Amino acid sequence: MLTSPAMLRRFAVGALAFAAVIGAQSARAAEATLAVAANFAEVAEVLVDAFEAETDHTLRISAGSTGQLYAQIINGAPFDVFLSADQRTVAQLEAEGGAAEGTRFTYAIGKLTLWSTDGALIGDDGAAFLQANAFRALAIANPDVAPYGLAARQTLEALGLWETLEPKIVRGENIGQTHAMVSTGNAEAGFVALSYVLSPSNKQPGSRWDVPQEFYEPIRQDAVVTGRGADNEAATAFIAYLASAPAKAIIEDYGYATE
Repeated sequence: MLTSPAMLRRFAVGALAFAAVIGAQSARAAEATLAVAANFAEVAEVLVDAFEAETDHTLRISAGSTGQLYAQIINGAPFDVFLSADQRTVAQLEAEGGAAEGTRFTYAIGKLTLWSTDGALIGDDGAAFLQANAFRALAIANPDVAPYGLAARQTLEALGLWETLEPKIVRGENIGQTHAMVSTGNAEAGFVALSYVLSPSNKQPGSRWDVPQEFYEPIRQDAVVTGRGADNEAATAFIAYLASAPAKAIIEDYGYATE
């Protein structure tokens, strides 16, 4: 993907910046625990492997819905870095004094897609598929706790279909559960993160409609070092890596946008 001269320069500069941070910290190997939104868990595993290959630090991942992870953090869970699926939750944590000052940034911008394992089910016009209402169940993540679920609800509301389709909606607690509902056939279709569909581990490409951005608020996913992780060398080094060009290349490969 990084093929143009400009992109190659961006990659090189980002790699050098990350190397400078790591060089300053490599003598102080540490361990950190990452609280990772479910939609980003697979990408986080790839990023952690790449990070650990370049450092002496050790990272652990705890994945779940953004709302659940936030609740665990404010109740004292031992998380050093929080990779949220939205901005609002991280901003709230920051306002409450639960985040290290100056560490918050947008690490990924998520994309919503309407997906089915049936390759012929969803055509080019996903709105028409939804309006036809010729399915038994439509999966979405819980819009009260999961940003991708909120984006799905916003999409249906924009199409004027929320009240019509609500009786057929089945909800996963997070976007991972929602993806599982569709992949196992418990729902013929569902709104999931595009990253799940593009994942190398997804063996069911099926059919999909990438939801136009105009139908939902941008899913800007923010990361922050928690108050607990403020003095953790592994946590601060990983945040530096997450903002680097090598990390952004991995993130974009999985169907996200980056800044």
